[in-house]
Parts: sequence; C-alpha cells; structure tokens
Amino acid sequence: MNIMRPLTAAALAASLATPALADNTQTIYLNPFAGYQLFDDKRDLSETGTFGFGVEYRFLPNWAVEAVYSRADADRKYVDGSSDFDEIRLDGTYYFAGQDEAWNPYISLGAGHADFGDDVLLVQTAGSDHDETRVNLGVGVRYNVTDNISIRGDLREFHGIDESTFDTMASLGLSFAFNRTTADPAPSDADNDGVPDNRDQCPGTPAGASVDSAGCERDGDNDGVVDSRDECPNTPAGASVNSKGCELDSDNDGVVNSKDQCPDTAAGAEVDATGCEGVTETVETIELRVQFPNNSSVIDDTYDAEIRKVADFMAEYPETSVEIAGHSDSTGAADYNRLLSQRRAEAVADRLTQSLGVDADRVSATGYGEAEPIASNETQAGRAQNRRVEARIQVRR
Repeated sequence: MNIMRPLTAAALAASLATPALADNTQTIYLNPFAGYQLFDDKRDLSETGTFGFGVEYRFLPNWAVEAVYSRADADRKYVDGSSDFDEIRLDGTYYFAGQDEAWNPYISLGAGHADFGDDVLLVQTAGSDHDETRVNLGVGVRYNVTDNISIRGDLREFHGIDESTFDTMASLGLSFAFNRTTADPAPSDADNDGVPDNRDQCPGTPAGASVDSAGCERDGDNDGVVDSRDECPNTPAGASVNSKGCELDSDNDGVVNSKDQCPDTAAGAEVDATGCEGVTETVETIELRVQFPNNSSVIDDTYDAEIRKVADFMAEYPETSVEIAGHSDSTGAADYNRLLSQRRAEAVADRLTQSLGVDADRVSATGYGEAEPIASNETQAGRAQNRRVEARIQVRR
C-alpha cells in the first residue's frame, strides 16, 4: 500500500479549504499520551498499555499533520513471555472547530510501520522479526484548557495490510501548543486607489483620484461625469450635461436648458435671465409675509390673502410677469439653503397659479439661498430678515 496516498488526499483538501484571512495562526503541538491497545485475535499478543509521543503541525485553522511514535511491552497470548511493540506513523487531521474554540472534535487518517518483535505468532503462522504496514482511522476531541495547554482523547482503529488484521487503541494525552502568527500577503492594488484588484470595478483610475468602495471615481452630483473631470460639480439632478459635466445650452444663448423658458431663440439674439428675447425689467417688488415650518416648503391657504396682492397687481397689469424669489439666511450648507429656498419659491408660485388663477406662463420661481442678504447674518434679527420670499413684478421692454 502507498502510505502517502491518504496524506496526499488530506493535503489536497486542505489547499481547497484555505480561508481568506488577513492573519494565519500556525501551531505546533507536542503530544505525549498513554493508551490501551487491543490486538487482533490473530496475533500472539494480549491487550496492553501503550505509550507514545506526537509532534503535530496545525498549518490551517482546521487542518493538521502529525508524526507519532508509540511503543508497548505486550504479554504473549499463546506462549509465555512478552514482546516489544514499536510503531512510527504519519496522520492527517481535520478539526471541526477553530483553534479559538474550547472544544475541537476531529477526524484523522494515517499510515505507519509497526514492529511486533521477535517470534510473534499469528494464528497458524510463525515468523521472526514480524513487521507490518498499518493504516488507521481515528476520531477524537481536543479540549483547550488554556491557550497553550489542552487535553486530547483519541479512539483509533488500525488495519494491518500484510496480514489483514484489525487492532484498536484508545488514548488520552496532554498537548503543549507553540503558536506562530503569519500575515497573508496583502492583496494587489494595481492602480493604488486603496481598493484591491479582486474588488476593483474600475481598475484604471488615475493616481490621486477619490474613489468609492468599488474603486470607481466619485460623481458627487450624479451627472455621469466623474468629479476629477467635472467643471460644473453641482448641476441639478436630472440635468443634461456635456462631457465637462456642465448643463447644455442648446440654442447657445447663454442660458442653460433647465432655466431657458424660450429654448429656440435666434442665434445672436439678446435674451434675459430666462432665455427669452428682450430685456426684463423689475418694476415692482412685493415682499410676501409667508412663514414656513422649520426645514419645510409646505404652505397652506392661510397666506392666500398675502399672496393675492400679487395676483391682483398682475390682473391690473396684464403685460407683467412675476418671479417668485426665495431667500434664506446663511445657517447651514449653501447648496442646501439654495434648494430649500427654491422649493419654497415654487410653493408660492404654485399657490398663485393653482389657487389664485394666474397664468403659469407669467410665473417663474427661483431659489437664491443665502446669495442676496438684505441684513447681517451675524444677528438673529438679521437672519430673520434674510429668510424671505419676494414677488418681483417684471415687464419685458
């Protein structure tokens, strides 16, 4: 029988079961033990105490190999006297629990060479200097008393290849552990972005680029243009942008599409801020005393009387239009303040068009955020003045 066959199988299984850990703790155990061995009825040996010593190398959390030497002085069964028994074997062991668990049950498979001494008889067979190759299968459990000392119980069946015999041994022993922790090689990161290649979905990012957990460059405004190439980093959500990340201006009038109320003006025409020809002039500004809940753009009909002043003015002057301008103080992030003031301006504009009957073509809404203060933001009273909504009545000249 080829002794290395079971060990090769164990080694192959170990290679397939290698865990992906940052650190690997390898342990060498010194395993003295005492056992009781029952020999096959064919042998001229009585059951006897057996002593031995093993050196075990646990190279993975669940896998180990062990070299074992054991010996006994067994009484003869069929004749007077005794005989020495010696065996050297090599076992492969699989543990069902990790080294940090208190209880480590295991299964083991191995092979070795046994010497049964001079003139040991088998039934109907005699010989001198009887040697035999034995394979074995064992089960057992290791109990970790401390990090370095454990108790091991083992039950093992041996099969003699040459004479087709079966021997059994139960043993109990101490183990003394010596640990060595090794670090696995760091995973490769070809583009040095901090994301290992096996998780990097964008493997060619330029040096110094800020990337997300997938290794791809960040796109803060979600416009499809990464931040390192985005010349307009705060474009509104859903806006169409060019390769530089800036909003499109299809008619080249200087007003981006999202704000262009007249998207097909003639080339070279003079336009106002809404992208329409002519110049819009503000002829009246009405400050509306409209209050919103904190961090909210919800408005109810409580303020319809205030907003109706704008509707009445526009009814009297049908050639006018109105820009509802929302403003905030400087508390908080500027981008958020602009968006909040935009939502509040739109809420007032919706009240004008939906409840008070003003033509939607005559109403626009713009959030200026904290960009146009009328008082100091350093005082509470000044901040209160800056949180306002204005109706800018306009005519086109």
